[in-house]
Amino acid sequence: MALKSIPISIGMMVSLCIYAQENNASKFGKGIFNLVGKDSTFSMNISARMQFLGTSQWNINNGLSNPTSSLSVRRARLKFKGFAYSPKLTYKLELGLSNRDLSGASIYSGNAPRYIFDAVIKWNFYENVVLWFGQAKLPGNRDRIISSGNLQQVDRSLLNSSFNIDRDMGFQLRHHFNLTDTFIIKEAFSFAQGEGRNVTTKNLGGHQYTTRIELLPFGNFTNKGDYSGSDLQFEQKSKLALGFSYDFNNNAVKTKSNQGDYMINDTGFYSTNVSTLFIDAMYKYKGFSLMAEYANRNAKDAIAKNSNGTLTGDAVQVGTGLNLQTGYMLSKTTEISGRFTNVNWDKDITGKGTENQYTLGFSKYIVGHKLKVQTDVSYLDLTNQTNQLMYRLQVDIHF
Repeated sequence: MALKSIPISIGMMVSLCIYAQENNASKFGKGIFNLVGKDSTFSMNISARMQFLGTSQWNINNGLSNPTSSLSVRRARLKFKGFAYSPKLTYKLELGLSNRDLSGASIYSGNAPRYIFDAVIKWNFYENVVLWFGQAKLPGNRDRIISSGNLQQVDRSLLNSSFNIDRDMGFQLRHHFNLTDTFIIKEAFSFAQGEGRNVTTKNLGGHQYTTRIELLPFGNFTNKGDYSGSDLQFEQKSKLALGFSYDFNNNAVKTKSNQGDYMINDTGFYSTNVSTLFIDAMYKYKGFSLMAEYANRNAKDAIAKNSNGTLTGDAVQVGTGLNLQTGYMLSKTTEISGRFTNVNWDKDITGKGTENQYTLGFSKYIVGHKLKVQTDVSYLDLTNQTNQLMYRLQVDIHF
């Protein structure tokens, strides 16, 4: 589909919906339109959001040097969600329109702009059991599952960019139950293609299997706060969520499981089994929040080779990561936050050493996460490389 036809198609779809259905006005941040079929057989909530980001960076080598700066539309998204035929059959469609949203296309995955983020239907076919089908976030690390619009700081951590398994196309089965009156257990299992989102060519490797279990010993967070940064709800009782995820990508052909670059060799693609483990926690109480994550990626034979055993220069990015992030609400609208991230690569395989990043952030929540201004400063300590200082300022608005 040509790029110029995307806005036209979206505009026509919205216009038809408004013409055919009653438009129920909603409050700020809850969607532009709430549409319901006249026969109540479907609903659609339409929303939009934008993030504007300014970044300045310096190398630290006997002082600040080599300054760079940029201004960008970091994210520009359209979202559609609701139910079809029955409230037990829901859907979500999210489209990305900024250059950063569309980036990452490869000739090996169809070489097309990646407009679609989520395109998934969810069928609650039995009690607390829900079957997902389509493209959506896999049940991996907590920081990744949290929406980019609900983050505590300007963006996610180095752990996430290094180890996350993002989105893929396939099936997910989700279930939850109460162990006691307050102790809730949530389970998720995913079967996916294994090469990431918006792949339009045949599957080059094997398939990807992900399982996750979450423990909430003190019950649910207010307004799904276990998947939202900051304690904007000021939880009056301690709330804790513990998550454990394991991902196995059979015959993966990318350097980061279903992410990263394709590993090319003389016969086509090098493939190997890649496994990723995530352990995470979220705690909130009276304006205080703490999120912790651990990641570990291993591969059966991490170094890519040609058919004769010579090295191609590619390798699975194996290593471990630790992220500790905390924040405190100084008032109902302001927060100070801090983060420490450590990524420890296997130097013999990846050729990279340890990365440590320290971040101090400040957020002004005008209408919660729906309208906010966030800023942070980060110091990146790199083994045997020039250290870096980064300052960011971001404005986030959701309709």
